Amino acid sequence: MRLVRFLPQRLQHMAPEAIAFTTIGLANLFLYFAIFNGLIFIGAVKATIIATLVTTYLAYLANRHWTYKNRPRRAMRREYTLFFAVNMVGLLIQSAGTGLLKYGFGLSERPHRLAFNVATVVCICIATLFRFWTYRTFVFKDAPADTVIETAIVAPAEGAPVPVPDRTH
Repeated sequence: MRLVRFLPQRLQHMAPEAIAFTTIGLANLFLYFAIFNGLIFIGAVKATIIATLVTTYLAYLANRHWTYKNRPRRAMRREYTLFFAVNMVGLLIQSAGTGLLKYGFGLSERPHRLAFNVATVVCICIATLFRFWTYRTFVFKDAPADTVIETAIVAPAEGAPVPVPDRTH
């Protein structure tokens, strides 16, 4: 984490979240490609959707309990719904590249597997940036500043009597 100090001040607080998010993302990326390439025989778009649904569920669990564990928990239904809504937009971004190759350019899965994988990587990168921003901004929001209650220890003024707690109860 020493490298964090080289980041601009406004990005330093984001580094631990970005590192955890990236770790989860890389693990899910390997799983995604295992599922995608294992199911490509049913069709590239269907394989994309199934792989995305499986990795999305795992990403929710990992991000809620690791990346954003210190963020306040909102109503679980709301958080879960937002998470999956954001990921459905990510799914559209990811499947757009696959769909464009298949239906726009007429490529087939078997002879053009590399093209499908490259398009998937590009679309996953775009969808990942979108997801990171929306998770931080909407799904796992920090508590609003006005709801944070800070306690301060105030020293008595010089010469003022120091209050003694009443222990007669």
